[in-house]
Amino acid sequence: MSNGNTPVIKSGDSIEYTPVNAASGLSKGVLLDERDGAPHFALRRFTLAAQSEVPAHTNEVEHEQYVLDGTYLVGIRDPETGEETEHVVSAGDAILIPAGTVHWYRNETDTAGAFLCAVPHGEDSIELVTE
Repeated sequence: MSNGNTPVIKSGDSIEYTPVNAASGLSKGVLLDERDGAPHFALRRFTLAAQSEVPAHTNEVEHEQYVLDGTYLVGIRDPETGEETEHVVSAGDAILIPAGTVHWYRNETDTAGAFLCAVPHGEDSIELVTE
């Protein structure tokens, strides 16, 4: 564990990926977080399996995402109007999902997608939306 003043380099081979309970086909690996001495944010890598879907949900903290691989849909519900839109994203695209925003993912392709996700430290519980 670092104290926040010491650089940290972790091998990609050392990252453990675990399934995300809220969705089949979604796995998360924590690249860096407070255990590594990161003082403000956690950096995570997610994989979204081919032909998988993450249901509509909210998170307690904002998410900044960067698409690494694949092409998939990100759905977002406008918090003011309730209007829902879906956006096709692919490698190189960046996404900001403010805290509490209803959103979902759908990979309709035959290849996995992957994205980086940076979040501020704090509780990041997922609440499924059932409407």
